[in-house]
Amino acid sequence: MTYIKRNIDQELSKWKVSLERKPILLRGARQVGKSSTVKELGKQFKYFLEVNFDEKPDVKVVFEKDLTPQRICEELSSIYGIPIISGETLLFLDETQGCLPAISSLRYFYEKMPELHVIAAGSLLEFALGELPSFGVGRVRSLFLYPFSFDEYLRAIGAGLLADALLKARPEAAWGEAVHKKCMEHLVRFISIGGMPEVVAAYANGRSLLDCQQILDDLILSLYDDFAKYKKRVPVSRLREVFKSVIEQTGSKFIYSKVENCENQKQVKESLELLELAGIIYPVVHSSSNGIPLGAEINPKLKKYLILDTGIFQRFLKLNIGDILISNTLEQVNKGAIAELFAGLEMIKSAPSNNPMELYYWHREKKGSEAEVDYVIQEKANIIPVEIKSGTKGSMQSLFRFLEEKNTPYGIRSSLENFGVFNKIKIIPLYAISSIIQK
Repeated sequence: MTYIKRNIDQELSKWKVSLERKPILLRGARQVGKSSTVKELGKQFKYFLEVNFDEKPDVKVVFEKDLTPQRICEELSSIYGIPIISGETLLFLDETQGCLPAISSLRYFYEKMPELHVIAAGSLLEFALGELPSFGVGRVRSLFLYPFSFDEYLRAIGAGLLADALLKARPEAAWGEAVHKKCMEHLVRFISIGGMPEVVAAYANGRSLLDCQQILDDLILSLYDDFAKYKKRVPVSRLREVFKSVIEQTGSKFIYSKVENCENQKQVKESLELLELAGIIYPVVHSSSNGIPLGAEINPKLKKYLILDTGIFQRFLKLNIGDILISNTLEQVNKGAIAELFAGLEMIKSAPSNNPMELYYWHREKKGSEAEVDYVIQEKANIIPVEIKSGTKGSMQSLFRFLEEKNTPYGIRSSLENFGVFNKIKIIPLYAISSIIQK
């Protein structure tokens, strides 16, 4: 299948020619495109050697003797028949969660063979890293990969010029109605199929929406199959129940009692932690938002959770995609939760690949005057509230209350509306929500 370019490709190309280069640990959930991204980079080298510890588990013995890079390279070269030459070879260690010594070896490649290009990747790396006291802090560079962003999707389907225009868009200049409508059509279609690489590639290559739905069904089954690999502490059935509840509670504070058979809250908590480590869900933590950093005033007991992909979300809930596409709106979809999900995912994907973004929300509980803002972000020295709407209408009382209480210069409303400015509110269409994240 033809490779579809990702934003991280530019970061990897810069790393290739950098004079101060560290081995890369590429992190992310299963099937988000880590291996294919590295293989594409490998085309820029004279030699490319891939060591996949799942496909060839016997090769683990090479890393279990000692961690001398020169010896490791000599033995790998003999096994695979591919030269390992600094500056000419990209050494790719894949599925390294199955070989902890391979992860530990990265620091020694940096110290003793810094000229060699080395990338390690794996789908359950966070579990593996938890078992290592240190894997080379300061000697290894972590990069994070997620499903396709809306920007990447547009480029995949041949709408690169529109993606470029979005980079330059500003609230002060509304777009022409025809362009805005076209962006909305693309947005609804992208939210429907999601950003998992296999689905995007299928759609970009002319496969039908029904085909995409089948691929999503297969992906959900593979996620379930993976649950057995996570840990022995939590039954697979409990992981499935928590996974299901996260989807059903999207857009709301996660409540343990809503999980099926929730008698064992400790197992629910552990399941959430495991799903988070696997990159399948992302937390959105309550912050009092009185100052910077936002993480200084959090309440870890108050969290929302986002599943990693809108396509998996809609397919799991069996939403009627036909109705969504015909109405070209998100207002009737799970009470707008999918819009909030999309916005949060876009912000995560738009952050620098070496600096994963932490998401926060604000909730004010006061008798007779409750208020909640979907997201709060930091912009330089300011805290900016971000409210997400699934349509073109809706009250902004919570947004104005936040501005008043926190003395914030402005707020952001992201919806299906065109670009605009209303008093202290910047209106940014959902399809451009990633533009609010400073790179």
